[in-house]
Amino acid sequence: MSTQNIPHESGAFHVTGEARYIDDLLVNDRLLHGRVVYSPHAHARILSFDLAAARALPGVHAVLSYQDLPGENQMGPIIHDEPVLAAGKVECVGQAMFIIAADDEMTAIRAEKLIQVGYEVLEPILSIEDAIQKGELIQPARKIERGDIEKGFAGADHILEGTLHTGAQEHWYLETQVCLCLPGEGNEVKVLSSTQHPSETQALVAEVLGISKMEVEVEVRRMGGAFGGKETQANHTAIWAALLCKATGRPVKIRLFRDDDQKITGKRHPFFFEYKIGFDQTGRVTAYDVTQHTSAGIATDLTMAVLERAMMHADNSYFFPNIRIIGNAWKTNVPSNTAFRGFGGPQGMSATENALDRIARFLKMDPFEVRRRNFYGAEDQNITPYGQEVQNNRLYLIEEQILKSSDYLKRKAGVADFNAKSEFYKRGIALTPVKFGISFTSSFLNQAGALVNIYKDGTVLVNHGGTEMGQGLHTKIQQIAAHELGISLGKVKVNATNTSKVPNTSATAASAGTDLNGMAVKNAIEKLKSRLVEVAAAHFNETLGPGSQPDQIRFAQDQIFDESHPERKIEFAKLMPIANFRQVSLSATGFYKTPGVYFDRAKGHGNPYHYFAFGMACSEVEVDTLTGYVKMLRTDILHDVGETINANIDLGQIEGAFIQGLGWVTTEECKWDAKGNLLNHSPDTYKIPNVQDIPRDFRVKLLEGAPNPNTIRRSKAVGEPPFMLAFSNWLAIKDAISAVGNHAFEPAFQLPATNEVILLSLEEIRGKMRGEKVKSL
Repeated sequence: MSTQNIPHESGAFHVTGEARYIDDLLVNDRLLHGRVVYSPHAHARILSFDLAAARALPGVHAVLSYQDLPGENQMGPIIHDEPVLAAGKVECVGQAMFIIAADDEMTAIRAEKLIQVGYEVLEPILSIEDAIQKGELIQPARKIERGDIEKGFAGADHILEGTLHTGAQEHWYLETQVCLCLPGEGNEVKVLSSTQHPSETQALVAEVLGISKMEVEVEVRRMGGAFGGKETQANHTAIWAALLCKATGRPVKIRLFRDDDQKITGKRHPFFFEYKIGFDQTGRVTAYDVTQHTSAGIATDLTMAVLERAMMHADNSYFFPNIRIIGNAWKTNVPSNTAFRGFGGPQGMSATENALDRIARFLKMDPFEVRRRNFYGAEDQNITPYGQEVQNNRLYLIEEQILKSSDYLKRKAGVADFNAKSEFYKRGIALTPVKFGISFTSSFLNQAGALVNIYKDGTVLVNHGGTEMGQGLHTKIQQIAAHELGISLGKVKVNATNTSKVPNTSATAASAGTDLNGMAVKNAIEKLKSRLVEVAAAHFNETLGPGSQPDQIRFAQDQIFDESHPERKIEFAKLMPIANFRQVSLSATGFYKTPGVYFDRAKGHGNPYHYFAFGMACSEVEVDTLTGYVKMLRTDILHDVGETINANIDLGQIEGAFIQGLGWVTTEECKWDAKGNLLNHSPDTYKIPNVQDIPRDFRVKLLEGAPNPNTIRRSKAVGEPPFMLAFSNWLAIKDAISAVGNHAFEPAFQLPATNEVILLSLEEIRGKMRGEKVKSL
């Protein structure tokens, strides 16, 4: 497409401050401030509560408990196991108990202090290991299996066993959870929500208010970031605001303070892995047995879908002939963990990548060579553990190019040279791949709708079910619509996402926003073009004489013309009033469903993904072995996006996903105390990457000449897959630690590799060098 490098459609508005977010919207002097009162205990019975004093405070218009809900006290998106407001017990610090509507924030805070609550504090479960010991499964275990695992181990030359912990991660969207609710006539309520899933928000608000969905209109112009944290958990803020709105009959806005947002909302799921891996002398894996344990938090939320994707990505880019993956989700007394970029994929891959690195160190081989020997094949050894064929495998094409562009082998030798001469600074290098499945694993969610309106002046307004959170979805949809209609980009506008325009949509998630909604928009435009070609042919025949056929009419460069008679043409804008005069509709809905995707959960078998996205990264780091400080020296990324619709947006998504992944594997650590209090719930204690953490030399390229069949404009999803390329930095750090002992000892390692983890691992290596028995991480 000629417009593939246009800027983000809201870019200028972002820079000038014209971009409107929910907190920027002016309402009127009747607007009330909403506040959430949440539990200070991780686990307790509620013995009593008294709201009278808070309700009597001047300026307070409503104080609601679970007793005041007009509808269902449930907001679980899939399984109804999460109350809107606590009833009889609280199960985590941050669980909502009461909601307040007041004239201003200070009045709401004063009202909160007047609420009296009696508790009986109970023992919480705060770790996965404690939950396992107490048998607190939140849902039944899952399993995916292929081959004969015991035979695979019997035929192995060597077997390694191990465990790995991966940590939680805070979404840290710039715009915290926010919702503005406006009352309408009768039961009507308009919900302006920062949500990735307007239709789900609509459904849950309706259930809790005890009204029908047709009374609830949810609109999303844009979000200030989301990363999965607003897929289900934006529903909470919307429900609380809607309850206060209906109780008072006045507009209500709830915007969570940053600290409260971090305390109340769920995180990326932490995991604990137990694995056993068998391999031959060449490094090829013969059997892999892994049990994945995750902390769900107090309710199911999206945990089982996250766990399922983690299990499906335990293979990453590798063919393991005999494999068993067991997944367990455990109930713990922390806020319900939820979707986060990668949706379990990063966690599922982490244990495998660490296990392959251990194989390489055991065999004294290059870790990338071990990876390469286990890659999925192009013609054979290309079936996943769940039975899907890996088609259009780009691993070998990417490998060939990135080995040259990154100069990996030469730089690896240079790292060894540097380490031999440097006592206190050690360098490490790693090259890691990603294979990531694109589609919702719940197959019915792979659908999208659109509404396209052409006006008589030739301008076009596009509505679709996807939401814009900064990722550039609306920009790509604008490009797709302009391309399909053959008109200038400036004549197309993508409207705010609204449930009254496009109903029953899926979340903007699973990296499938452009895939699904782009196809739905294309479908709507095809309907419009099928009408317009009839109008154009008739117009040409009436004004210029017979000769034009509808199947010869084309759209390009703001013109509609007859391909067989090029002189017969009319401006796109000029044909629209003619169509309207001929009583031809210039509005059409579109729909798309992804073909051929299915998955049988009971059997652990199916074809859950429309395709796979591939990429590789080579990263080099330098570790100060006295302080644990890591300097990111260089990262080379080559990523597969099919034929790019917008190269700059795709590059931005790759860079952003990688840096966010870098935070997860290095500095971002959520820490709770023994009472279940999150200790680092603000930007001064929770360390997201900053400009100093970006690799000094950062080279990102798109794979060229690899179109993706059967997708919109032959493109591929790009939002999530690059996140996992940060494993190259994580394992480069491990490589640098290993260099302290001249690679003679296996470093103890966890994720994230914080300064503390690095220093403890270094101390363990030094202890082994001294011949001491040391306790491993």
